[in-house]
Amino acid sequence: MTRIDKNAVEVRGLVKHYGETKALDGVDLDVREGTVLGVLGPNGAGKTTLVRCLSTLVSPDAGHAVVAGYDVLRQPRQLRRVIGLTGQYASVDEKLSGWENLYMIGRLLDLSRKDARLRADEMLERFSLTEAAKRPAMQYSGGMRRRLDLAASMIGSPAVLFLDEPTTGLDPRTRNEVWDEVRRMVADGATVLLTTQYMEEAEQLASELTVIDRGRVIANGRVDELKAKVGGRTLQIRPSDPAQLPAMAAAVADAGLDGLAGAQAVLDEGLLYVPILSDEQLTAVVGLLGVRGFGIAHIGTHLPSLDEVFLAITGEKTLSSEISDTIAEEVAA
Repeated sequence: MTRIDKNAVEVRGLVKHYGETKALDGVDLDVREGTVLGVLGPNGAGKTTLVRCLSTLVSPDAGHAVVAGYDVLRQPRQLRRVIGLTGQYASVDEKLSGWENLYMIGRLLDLSRKDARLRADEMLERFSLTEAAKRPAMQYSGGMRRRLDLAASMIGSPAVLFLDEPTTGLDPRTRNEVWDEVRRMVADGATVLLTTQYMEEAEQLASELTVIDRGRVIANGRVDELKAKVGGRTLQIRPSDPAQLPAMAAAVADAGLDGLAGAQAVLDEGLLYVPILSDEQLTAVVGLLGVRGFGIAHIGTHLPSLDEVFLAITGEKTLSSEISDTIAEEVAA
C-alpha cells in the first residue's frame, strides 16, 4: 500500500507587519507529520515571527495556517494544548524549583498529579537536571535554564514542537542531549519546526529545509536537493604526476565532460576539480583520463556544505559566521 504523507503544519500566504516593517511577506510552507523541518535564514529574516504566529503568540495580518489540525486564528485554545514551544530565551519561573516548574506545566496541560510527577522526574533525568531539581531556577546557570526550558516545552509530549534557536549557548554535550531528545520525540510521532543558526544541527535533525530571507521563502527541499541546486557534486582528482594537472584539465574540457562550471586545475593543491551533474558523467571523466593514460593517485567527490548553500542562495554571510554574534529579537512584539 502506498503511504500518503499528511502535513502537521500548513501555511499559506502568511503576512505579518510591525509598523512599516514586513516581517513575513506571504510565507508558504508545509511540514510533514513525524518529520523535522529546518528553517534557515539570516537574523531578521522572519524566522522568529513565523514561530510566534504558528504558536499563537502573535496574530498574522493575512494568510492562513493550520497546525496539528487546528486553525491558528480560529482555534488558538485547542492548538496550545497540543504544541510545545522553546523560544530564543528561557522562560521558566525563576522562583520555582526546576521540578516545580515542570510539574506545574504538566498540571496545566491536564496531566494527573501522578503523571505530572512522573513526567517531571523523567524530563529532569533526560536533561541532566536531577541533582538540581529542588533548587530555585534563579540559581541555575544559563545553560541549565535553557535545558529546563526545553524540558518544559516537551513535558506534554506535544504533537508539534516549535524550537526557535534551541541550542544557542549550550555546550556540545548538552546540545547532543537535546538532539537525542528531538530524535526520540520524532520517532514517537511528533513533528518539529526548528529554526537554527547551526548548520550541523540542521543536517543532523532536519529531513527538509526552508530558507527564509526578508520575510519570504526563497528555497526549500531536502538537504541534498538544495546542495544540488547550487552546484551539485565536485569530482576531486589528484594525479600521480602533479605536472599533468593542466593537461588533465584540458582533456576533460575538450571532451565536454566538465559540467556547467568547467574543470579547474589548482596547482598549489595538486588537484583537478570537475563539476559533475550525474554518476554517468563521473564515470565518463574517470574513463577518459584512463584512456588518455593519466595516472590517478586519488579520486573523491565533494558536496557543497550547508554554509555554501546558504551563501549561494541568500548572498549573505554564512550562518556559521553569525553564531558568535549577539542574537537579538527580530522585531519587537
